[in-house]
Amino acid sequence: MRFTHRLILTLVLSQAGLPLFAMHIPDNAIAVRSIVSGIVSYTRWPALTGVPRLCVFSSSRFASVIADESNTSLPYLPIVVHTRREAMVARCNGFYFGSESPAFQVELLKHYPTNALLLIAEQNSECITGSAFCLQINDNSVKFSVNLDSLARSGVRVNPDVLLLARKKKNG
Repeated sequence: MRFTHRLILTLVLSQAGLPLFAMHIPDNAIAVRSIVSGIVSYTRWPALTGVPRLCVFSSSRFASVIADESNTSLPYLPIVVHTRREAMVARCNGFYFGSESPAFQVELLKHYPTNALLLIAEQNSECITGSAFCLQINDNSVKFSVNLDSLARSGVRVNPDVLLLARKKKNG
């Protein structure tokens, strides 16, 4: 009888744990969140007091992980936006782009009502125009590069150690 109770209890608990296994976060998603959090942590806005607001475009593969509001250790307040119109009224201090083109990124920057914006993109592999930080996401690794021209025009200040880290990751 005892064995039957244990077996039933084990089956019930294993069934209850299935949603937890389904919610497994891939390693590259954790790495993306870590890199984005690190970049934001080492960025300073000239007139910002408090936590920066990071708009995350819903087209991002990692929007749910980057914009996880239940994660209280994030160094930013995530705001998911779906359209350019939503982005324009969101009053964000930075943007995380998914499939938005570099041209879209430049246009948004031109028309945004603030002068200091941190721009990070996950699908801007050349990193020549648009975002200041561009993630290169593979199955086993996440690296990033820096567009120094975009960063210089962004109005934000980034700790030089982040720039060195980008250089090491690019060469490494």
